[in-house]
Amino acid sequence: MHERYANGSSAAAACAPARAACALAYALRVLVYAALILAAGAQAQPTAGENGYADESRDWGIAPTNQLRQAPYHGPTPLQIPGAQVVQTRQLQALLAGPDSPILIDVLSEQGHLTLAGAVWLSGAGRGANFVDPVQSLLTQLLRQLAGGNKARPMVFFCAGSQCWLSYNAALRAVAAGYSRVYWYRGGVEAWVAAGLPTARTAGGR
Repeated sequence: MHERYANGSSAAAACAPARAACALAYALRVLVYAALILAAGAQAQPTAGENGYADESRDWGIAPTNQLRQAPYHGPTPLQIPGAQVVQTRQLQALLAGPDSPILIDVLSEQGHLTLAGAVWLSGAGRGANFVDPVQSLLTQLLRQLAGGNKARPMVFFCAGSQCWLSYNAALRAVAAGYSRVYWYRGGVEAWVAAGLPTARTAGGR
């Protein structure tokens, strides 16, 4: 009997390396499958065109201005903006993934529109006549609340796309209010959607 148990123990010990090898082989297969899934997902992600996503880097030859654009607010925009920095989709992704993530500020007016996930909706912030009007006063208060009084807090303004001036105006207003890290996401919602990135809907949406 003792011999049988001894032989059984020896057999189990002999099988142990085989079981370990099987477990490692299985784990390796799982890792390979996971890598293939990740690779497939990376390949499926939309790629930017010649002018970025949704014409976010297209040059229409419009000169930058430090004055607020008046209605109509739809039309080709400049490539640059005084006092602020233009950011494209992949750059914005990197900023959001970084340690000092910016505040995303949507300034479109329509209720229930598609927007970037996690964005704050400040309807009307890109309208108004000048930098001493009621819009400027209200926006200054709202930005102070959002940034906790920190004028070095990065913030990104966006609207529909590269032919929307509302976010350009709002970014200029933030610069006029003394904020030092203002970004203008020129491609806006259209570029974000074209890149297949997470979205949400503003209040009033279904």
